[in-house]
Amino acid sequence: MEYTQYGKTGLRVSRFGLGCMRFPPNEADAIEMVRYAIDHGVNYIDTAYVYKDSEVITGKALKNGYRDRTYLATKSPIWNITRHEDFEKYLDEELIRLKTDHIDVYLLHNLNCDNWEKVKKYDGLTFLDKMVQKGKIGHKAFSVHNTFPAFQEIVDSFDWEMAQIQLNILDEHQQVGVEGVRYASEKGLATVIMEPLRGGFLLGSVPEEVYGIIDAYPEKRSFVEWCFRWLYNMPEVTVVLSGTSTLEQLKDNLRIFEHSAADVMSKEDIRLIQKIREAFDSKKSVGCTGCRYCMPCPKGVDIPEIFKLYNSYQLMKTHWVDKEVYQSILVPSGVGADQCVSCGVCMQHCPQDLKIPELLIKVHGELKE
Repeated sequence: MEYTQYGKTGLRVSRFGLGCMRFPPNEADAIEMVRYAIDHGVNYIDTAYVYKDSEVITGKALKNGYRDRTYLATKSPIWNITRHEDFEKYLDEELIRLKTDHIDVYLLHNLNCDNWEKVKKYDGLTFLDKMVQKGKIGHKAFSVHNTFPAFQEIVDSFDWEMAQIQLNILDEHQQVGVEGVRYASEKGLATVIMEPLRGGFLLGSVPEEVYGIIDAYPEKRSFVEWCFRWLYNMPEVTVVLSGTSTLEQLKDNLRIFEHSAADVMSKEDIRLIQKIREAFDSKKSVGCTGCRYCMPCPKGVDIPEIFKLYNSYQLMKTHWVDKEVYQSILVPSGVGADQCVSCGVCMQHCPQDLKIPELLIKVHGELKE
């Protein structure tokens, strides 16, 4: 297992972290999986209040000395907060569930527009500082599904020590993206990557052309391995989380991360990843290239971002993130397709000759369902 510095905290963590959102249904199997990961070098475990039974099972798995061998991260359920005192109430409940007296890394969970406003309203940042002073948490962090400008505001607002960001080979410029990883790293934050395979849904959406591209490449690696390799290649990435559901998946992930040093990909490897992206892009439902010639929209509609979310949603329809981002971030921010008045200005500049107002009506209907 490769290890790296965890931002400015002084912790040294495994580059692979076990995500505990997708445990197998059998509790004994889940406990065995957590302990197997720790026995094979994983020292970073990530769970959350909202993950069904996860904190309780994780707490059982960390008995018999395993807690002392790992850094434990969990998350505050912001949507449940109705007053400042609720932050500590839920933290205390999590400590009981996890059978521990402290959380090494405590995250404010999913700082979308509504949750971030709630954190500010009920003084969640002061809560984090107080919990560090009390010894209930070690380090202050947050997870996020949001835009890059919103992410910048959050990062710059507080003395954070870690940011947890969705990123995978298809999300290079989506949500916070690679730009956000670099921004957080420049500020001294550890960066933890979630959804490296979009909860596994990415694997069910791979075009046949992708496998042909990979098979023809001289260096033989699986699609999953290339996905992880692209992430750990970035020196700004601290930990890559994977929520394995079986021991076999975990063993494969551990194999992949045996040699996961940064800056290991050649220029040819990077070109391979670009070819893989192009194969996915060829399956887009809306032929938007993201050139942004249609911008700025007179009504503020973020046309390219909306089409990017929609194409991602169409590729992985069973995955919730794209709808969540549209409904909880773009629409409340006043840049959703509902603001379109069909003025047609955008169509005058679109090199793809897209009927943008008609497409926006269709996209808004599907993403708001």
